[in-house]
Amino acid sequence: MRAFLTRLLAHPVDETSLRIIDLPAPILAAGMSIQTDMRRVYRDVPRLGKRYRDFKQSHEIPDRKDPWAFVAVSRGFKRDTGTFMYAIGDVVTSLTNLPAGLETIEIPAMAYAVLPVRPKNKFAWGFAIAGAKQYAYETWLPNSMYQPGRVIDDFELHDERSTRAKSPEIALYVCVVPRDTRHGEAG
Repeated sequence: MRAFLTRLLAHPVDETSLRIIDLPAPILAAGMSIQTDMRRVYRDVPRLGKRYRDFKQSHEIPDRKDPWAFVAVSRGFKRDTGTFMYAIGDVVTSLTNLPAGLETIEIPAMAYAVLPVRPKNKFAWGFAIAGAKQYAYETWLPNSMYQPGRVIDDFELHDERSTRAKSPEIALYVCVVPRDTRHGEAG
C-alpha cells in the first residue's frame, strides 16, 4: 500500500535523476533531535518540527545562512531495531553563541548520492521522502559501486526550491563511500 501511495503522490526517482557529489565543506546547522524508529517516525517528525518552530518564536537563531536553508539529518540507523537519530535545524555559518536548548549539527564534507525529492502536492512530502530513501537504500546502493558512508546516513536539504507553489523540491543526500570490490567493504 505504501509503495502505491508513493507512486501516486510523488514523482518517480531513478538512477537517471541521481548524481554523486563531493560536499566541499561541512554544513553546519543549529536545531533539535529525537531518537525514533520506522514505526514512530511519521508521528515523531511533526512533533519535533512543532517543538522547533515553537522554540524559534521565542529565540533567534544566530548566524543563519543567507539564503535560507534547513536540514533534516538521519544517522545511526540500526537495521535490527529500525531505530535512528533524526535532527532538524537551520543552516548557520557558525556554531557559537547558540541559545540554550539548541544542538549543533555538523554534516561532514564527504561523498553523497544526491536525489531530487518532488512530491505531487505539498501534503505528500512524507511519501516522497520515504520513496526516495527506499529507492536509494534498497535499489540503487546494492547495485552500485558504493556503500553507505556510516558517518551519517542521509540528510534532506530544504531551501527556496521547497517553498515553490509549483513543483516544490528538496534534495536527499545519502552519505556514500566506494565499495572495495576486492573485499566487499569500504576501501
